[in-house]
Amino acid sequence: MKKIVSYMPPVSRKIQSKVNGTLKITWMNGKKVLDSETANYSYGSLQRILDYGLSKIYFDSKANILLLGMGGGSVIETLKNKYNHSGHITAVEIDPVIIKLAGEEFDIIQNNSLSIISEDAYHFINDCKNSFSLIIIDIFIDLKVPDKFYTIEFWDSLKKQLKPKGNIIFNAGIQLKDDTDTKSIIHRYSKEIEFQFHDNVYGTNTLLIGRKK
Repeated sequence: MKKIVSYMPPVSRKIQSKVNGTLKITWMNGKKVLDSETANYSYGSLQRILDYGLSKIYFDSKANILLLGMGGGSVIETLKNKYNHSGHITAVEIDPVIIKLAGEEFDIIQNNSLSIISEDAYHFINDCKNSFSLIIIDIFIDLKVPDKFYTIEFWDSLKKQLKPKGNIIFNAGIQLKDDTDTKSIIHRYSKEIEFQFHDNVYGTNTLLIGRKK
């Protein structure tokens, strides 16, 4: 999801978040991006990495999509502008500061085709009664995916919400030195989900892509 920032572009705005610390709106190649202190959160390397994941699957243009970890909404932009998605997207984001920034800076606002829910994705998926054709999991606090999103409890709930033949894209980490947790997911659920393991995507991220059998 995020590429470590080695070059810091001009900062146009800094915002403090209780969840994510210091957030920054910066300019990269003439385009606004959302960064934390050390990583890109939206519209930079994240957008390219999730686009890579989307390019590896098939999904209907009217698919019902669940996005766990909205950030500034760059994957929503990609879905609509590059993949002509016209179905409904449910976006879950724990940080209300980021939800506000998504609207103010990137025009990502709730409408008839986009529901934005301010909630912890872990709790949301446990209580969710809907099903989805595509689930995108892109949940980081700075450079780390919280441990609970690798757990059996989370993935048991997740697979229940995924329709048959539906896809999962899990942004599983940045420059992982230990991929044991990700490989454990593959091993445990391989009878129900056909996985692709993509390591070092664009030199940084690990993507786990799955299709329910």
